[in-house]
Amino acid sequence: MKIALIATEKLPVPAIKGGAIQIYLDAIAPLIAQKHDVTILSITHQDLPDQETRNGVQYIRFAESEYLSSLGAHLKNVKYDVIHLCNRPAWVPVLQAAAPNARWILSVHNEMFAVEKMSDEEGKACIAAVSQIVTVSDYIGRTITDRFPQAKGKVKTVYSGVDLKTYFPDWTTEGRRLKEKVRSELNLKNQKVILFVGRLSKVKGPHILLQAMPEILKKHPDTVMVFIGSKWFGDNEVNNYVRHLYTLGAMYPENVQFIQFVQPKNIPTLYAMSDIFVCSSQWQEPLARVHYEAMACGLPIITSNRGGNPEVIDEGRNGKVIKDFENPDAYAEAIISLLDSAGKRNDMGKYGRAKVERDFSWSNVSGNLLSVYENRR
Repeated sequence: MKIALIATEKLPVPAIKGGAIQIYLDAIAPLIAQKHDVTILSITHQDLPDQETRNGVQYIRFAESEYLSSLGAHLKNVKYDVIHLCNRPAWVPVLQAAAPNARWILSVHNEMFAVEKMSDEEGKACIAAVSQIVTVSDYIGRTITDRFPQAKGKVKTVYSGVDLKTYFPDWTTEGRRLKEKVRSELNLKNQKVILFVGRLSKVKGPHILLQAMPEILKKHPDTVMVFIGSKWFGDNEVNNYVRHLYTLGAMYPENVQFIQFVQPKNIPTLYAMSDIFVCSSQWQEPLARVHYEAMACGLPIITSNRGGNPEVIDEGRNGKVIKDFENPDAYAEAIISLLDSAGKRNDMGKYGRAKVERDFSWSNVSGNLLSVYENRR
């Protein structure tokens, strides 16, 4: 089959500027290309050619300002058997008109069928036009079927994944080496490290973790909380909220570090230096991919009871879900419990690594997608 994978207009593929969708496409495409002819369509970037082939995948990039019209023109001229459009249900009728004979698959990574984003008529037209809708979590699937019950037969959860070969738990030789190396570079040799990875945005809740620090430091004064991220993917500009975080962090100069945007390829080493991973999202998170990354590196996870996040947590086995997710003390209590017991952290980390190896490798994801592409029902 000839397959087109269409990224959003936000970021280029490969994920040189980050982005969960971009990471997803760049990871699955070479695996699917082992069996089929695969093209990724995305926006241009100054560091990338407009067209190239790598790992058996063709990349074609169009200017952001003309992206939708360029996609339409391309789909008229090149015949694809399957077209997988990411996260833009409103584009389906327009693009399908350019390729009416293709089998259309829509993947939904956020609440794109919400009332404020799509009318009833638009939603119904999109659902009628596509063969299947794959979602990144059961939660996102429910946001579609609760509003549009007629979509139930077409909606299927296909969880995202992670490159297991690039993440090394600290019980491995390479994991121990990376942990020592990065901790030495960051002057964290003998401290316990709590890690946050994500946009520095109020909806991600980093301020709540900073508010939890006083309680944590009472019990574990040798703890350091490391925040990796910026206000937006690849944008290290400091806005008022980020400035507020820096001000809060400055109250604990020995116990808080901020690291700005890190290229996705460099993220695994920063997980490797950590003891606990925390996701404090306050919004209805679709299912943050950081959970897969933390499990791959053998870290116990503390996450908020928001959106799809709890779907990958087996309570008490690979992590803990915070139901009182707005309360700094709830995070402090969970963090302290794990800091109290290296054995508990190790057991949770090993369970999480086994879980991600079993369920969330990129080969699993690509296999699940192939079953969708090849299903002719």
